[in-house]
Amino acid sequence: MSAVTQRVEEQPVAFATALERFRDHLALERGLSANTVEAYLGDIGSLFETMATAGATNPSDIGVADLRTWLAVAQTEGAAPATLRRHGSAAHTFFRWAVRVGLTDTDPTATLRSPKLPRRLPRTPSRADMATIMTAVIARAGEEGSPMSIRDVAVLEVLYGGGVRVSELCGLDVDDIDWSRGTIQVTGKGNKQRVVPLGLPALDALTAWLDARPGLATASSGPAVFLGERGARLDPRVARRIVHAAMTAVPDAPDVGPHGLRHAMATHLLEGGADLRSVQEMLGHASLATTQIYTHVTDERLRAAYRQAHPRA
Repeated sequence: MSAVTQRVEEQPVAFATALERFRDHLALERGLSANTVEAYLGDIGSLFETMATAGATNPSDIGVADLRTWLAVAQTEGAAPATLRRHGSAAHTFFRWAVRVGLTDTDPTATLRSPKLPRRLPRTPSRADMATIMTAVIARAGEEGSPMSIRDVAVLEVLYGGGVRVSELCGLDVDDIDWSRGTIQVTGKGNKQRVVPLGLPALDALTAWLDARPGLATASSGPAVFLGERGARLDPRVARRIVHAAMTAVPDAPDVGPHGLRHAMATHLLEGGADLRSVQEMLGHASLATTQIYTHVTDERLRAAYRQAHPRA
């Protein structure tokens, strides 16, 4: 039994029923990933626990003052601003849905403000770092010649070259590759599909891997592009280990995972002159504001170059 499932079962009946219906809404109607669904349920389950302790038994009993108390308690207990913001987002999502399905008449989050987060500049490997890392991985694959080492090159090239999420990489099927156009079709958050261009290094790495793929494939491999050691579809945890292992080629480079390569791809595109809207489409961001954080990375480097080189800086 997961912690979230136990939390649902321990709620008052109206709260437990609401959580179960909310789970179905998130998973079946919105098509969110299992991890996202569990996160939402954990946050709303925490809210319901707090409200049940105060005597509430139904979502309609919860007002904006209750939500502020819940967030204040979480902050007192040491919750980070990002966690508080996630709590607020989960509450907004829940109560908008609850009003729509008739579980409550009013949305108490309408006047609830989430704490503003400081903009953090993601640490990313530099272009030189990535060149060194890829050279080392390709050299190792050439020496070993094993299917797994060839696969690892393709994993890294697609993650960095396409800026795809690790879930999108692991969900890739053979028919999702359009060789004539040099693109892949991936399924992102909310089951939204998008087409991502790849460069020649990534396409060449994919070709080499698909030639070596029969060395790992089994009858149960299906159409999955990337396979694990036993022939099943590659697990995201294994993909993360592949990336972390590759990062050791540059001792001073940040130890990033697949999402760090996504950051690097976006940053390097913008540094190379790509426009923000195109980067947004490639990353599959629903909002341009999400993509704009990368402009802060490139702007900071521009300011550093300006301070160093301009006579009146």
